[in-house]
Amino acid sequence: MDSTTATAELGWTIYPSLGWEEVSGYDENMNTIRTYQVCNVFDANQNNWVRTKYIRRRGAQRIHVEMKFSVRDCSSIPNVPGSCKETFNLYYFESDTDVATKVYPAWMENPWVKVDTIAADESFSQVDLGGRVMKINTEVRSFGPVSRNGFYLAFQDYGGCMSLIAVKVFYRKCPRIIRNGAIFQETLSGAESTSLVSARGTCVPNGEEVDVPIKLYCNGDGEWLVPIGRCVCKAGYESVDNGTVCKACPSGSFKASQGDQQCLQCPINSRTSNEGATNCVCRSGYYRTDSDPLQMPCTTVPSAPQRVISSVNETSLRLEWDPPKESGGREDVVYNIICKSCGSGRGACTRCGDNVQFVPRQLGLTDPRVHISDLLAHTQYTFEIQAVNGVSDQSPYSPQFTAVNITTNQAAPSAVSIMHQVSRAVDSITLSWSQPDQPNGVILDYELQYYEKSMAESNSSLLRSQTNTAVIRGLKQGTIYVFQVRARTVAGFGRFSGKMYFQTMTEEEYNSSLQEKLPLIIGSAAAGVVFLIAVVVLIIVCNRRGSDRTESEYTDKLQHYTSGHMSPGMKIYIDPFTYEDPNEAVREFAKEIDVTCVKIEQVIGAGEFGEVCSGNLRLPGKREILVAIKTLKSGYTEKQRRDFLSEASIMGQFDHPNIIHLEGVVTKSTPVMIITEFMENGSLDSFLRQNDGQFTVIQLVGMLRGIAAGMKYLCDMNYVHRDLAARNILVNSNLVCKVSDFGLSRFLEDDTSDPTYTSALGGKIPIRWTAPEAIQYRKFTSSSDVWSYGIVMWEVMSYGERPYWDMSNQDVINAIEQDYRLPPPMDCPNALHQLMLDCWQKDRNNRPKFSQIVNTLDKMIRNPGSLKATTPLSSGVHLPLLDRSTPDFSSFSTVDEWLDAIKMGQYKENFANEDLTTFEAVSQMTMDDILRVGVTLAGHQKKILNSVQMMRAQMNQIQSVEV
Repeated sequence: MDSTTATAELGWTIYPSLGWEEVSGYDENMNTIRTYQVCNVFDANQNNWVRTKYIRRRGAQRIHVEMKFSVRDCSSIPNVPGSCKETFNLYYFESDTDVATKVYPAWMENPWVKVDTIAADESFSQVDLGGRVMKINTEVRSFGPVSRNGFYLAFQDYGGCMSLIAVKVFYRKCPRIIRNGAIFQETLSGAESTSLVSARGTCVPNGEEVDVPIKLYCNGDGEWLVPIGRCVCKAGYESVDNGTVCKACPSGSFKASQGDQQCLQCPINSRTSNEGATNCVCRSGYYRTDSDPLQMPCTTVPSAPQRVISSVNETSLRLEWDPPKESGGREDVVYNIICKSCGSGRGACTRCGDNVQFVPRQLGLTDPRVHISDLLAHTQYTFEIQAVNGVSDQSPYSPQFTAVNITTNQAAPSAVSIMHQVSRAVDSITLSWSQPDQPNGVILDYELQYYEKSMAESNSSLLRSQTNTAVIRGLKQGTIYVFQVRARTVAGFGRFSGKMYFQTMTEEEYNSSLQEKLPLIIGSAAAGVVFLIAVVVLIIVCNRRGSDRTESEYTDKLQHYTSGHMSPGMKIYIDPFTYEDPNEAVREFAKEIDVTCVKIEQVIGAGEFGEVCSGNLRLPGKREILVAIKTLKSGYTEKQRRDFLSEASIMGQFDHPNIIHLEGVVTKSTPVMIITEFMENGSLDSFLRQNDGQFTVIQLVGMLRGIAAGMKYLCDMNYVHRDLAARNILVNSNLVCKVSDFGLSRFLEDDTSDPTYTSALGGKIPIRWTAPEAIQYRKFTSSSDVWSYGIVMWEVMSYGERPYWDMSNQDVINAIEQDYRLPPPMDCPNALHQLMLDCWQKDRNNRPKFSQIVNTLDKMIRNPGSLKATTPLSSGVHLPLLDRSTPDFSSFSTVDEWLDAIKMGQYKENFANEDLTTFEAVSQMTMDDILRVGVTLAGHQKKILNSVQMMRAQMNQIQSVEV
């Protein structure tokens, strides 16, 4: 309320009527105003009141009253009584409605609430020619808190001469303001003059609070104080107009996060699609990693490395190259090496195995060079040198690379790592050693160098050995000798092993040991006589191979007594089933391993008695090695346990690089385990099928040579395998083949669930691999193993094809009796097929010995030219069972049926897409047509081409007959 704004009478209520008087006057600016005056100073006991009209509070809690007034100095009034006053009182009365009357509220301090007694700072007394000179006083008082809807003000004069010139009633508030990025609405002051009213701010549009809620405090004077917190513009917006507005970043600029920073222009190779962008999108072909700052330019993948230089050293390779011409705009370029072994065929290249070593590493090379070792000898490789950087994994395209093709040289084997003394005497020492870790080919033989320790190395002697065991004779008694051994392949000798020292016995040591053994010899005399008789009888039987006399049905049970063709010092195989307690055989031939040394990693298959696992073996004082673990399933019978461990009793007697090596057994805890070396590539038949057409003929012959060497060793030990097949040959990472599966229990039970075997005469026989005499008379000898070896040769050269294809077992037996034999696999050299036919001689006495087979294969390896001659499929030469190997196309109604029959059904859609839907069209196909159809595997190409050629020949034959 402001009385100076009134244009008519104020109409305030006066009590008593002769007290205050409303008059017109002038303010200090000579504006007309309405005032109230009173001057009854000469009357005693004055009590004059004037009351304003009803004033609404409007939410205010504290009310301020500004009063302008003038007061006459009592001393300037002549003859004034002593009751004259120069002050007046200010009161207020609250009410929710306008209820005041002339008598209500009563004109007294209660119910009125006194605010203060108002005194003038200056009073007037002088009178000049112009009249009275008034001095106007201005006083402000406040009261509160008020809570009703409104109130009245009253001014009490109790004996003064004064004029109430103007009254202004108001409350204070803090105005709407934008501060610290937030909008604070109009806020009323508090109830007390010292009150601080908290006001919550709201961020300006597109602003966000930082840390704590933003606040300001409104004080009693209507001033904003004590700011807390602040708002900043969010990502994509920048602050303008002194922080009162958050403006969107213009197109082509961005702001990545909230804050006071300004928008930035998009970096190189990036753009925005609209305003208010929080980042800039990389243009097509450019990328940014998660760790790249958003203000960094978008980058792309590097170009390929340049100018690759390769240097081959036998089975090692050094590659060096120049950095790519274009780095993609980044400094984090590294290199990856992709190794592929391509063989010599037309099949696709395959990734190299884990055995290939890269120094310093294969992936993430920071320097443009790498050394690669442990490659296969005489093998073609492709190395892709990729240049990659931080954004290469975001590109939909493969990294840019430069490829280099190299062929490794034929390398000599690595050195033999360790040598063992098997036995010693006064004038001889028997030694054995392990195969080199890197044979780099087929080991042809070993050369042993030895000399007395007290003499110079120039006086050494040399001894050749076909196996990894040798007996060195003609030595001096009690003398220390130095021994070294090295292996030989077609590439020559490897390095000699480290020097090992062994000493012969003295006469005293020999006699002493003889004295210790004498009681045992005497106690075993009777057994020795029986043993000698058995040996003599068996030698006579074996030497009468041409005789038609029927052999004893117990021949195979006595196989371990035969030693007529054994080398001096060679051990004799002992059948564990001849032991009265078979557990004794296990203790004698297999080392017991503490189960705590064995860690099973994963199950890789299932065996006859339980699971087959891979794992690790760490024996005390030795490094940890990878092993295969056969476990015996729970709930076994004692017979099953004996049969399970019999394989370990057999295997533990063998020590040859082409025979699977037994590490030991676990029999004192559960589960019972047989632990052998781990063969990375698994069984030979599966391995060949997975790598169809990927090996050279020399490599395949090398595999066959290893199998034959292992079988020669078993034959020399007088052990008959009975189940020699590619599925029972294991292959390690160096392509070394090892004979396995010595469990004879399958011959002791009648189980016809496996179609590979036919039950006859109380046991199972693998018909397709077994010699005729073994099928008919159960005559298992090393000669029957030779027949099986011929089948293995056919499996290897056909890359794991099933012998006799889908013929039934009875059809196979009938065909063999009619002198039919398997034809040569595709691209099989004539010399190898002839060796197969030799192994399949009906008369077992005419079959070659394993020693002869090893020598024949060695000659082929030394003279690779002998392996080039093959029998052309179109030559018209009759091949045994050829009509069985390639089905007659006339027995099929569609090309799809024909493809299924030759096991090439995966190419049905390819043939259909090329309109090769009739036999006439198929019969005209060439190798170019087969490639066009999409057949990329060399083995599949050969199989389809062979079948097409046979189809063409059959069609020509039909046309000739019709003519």
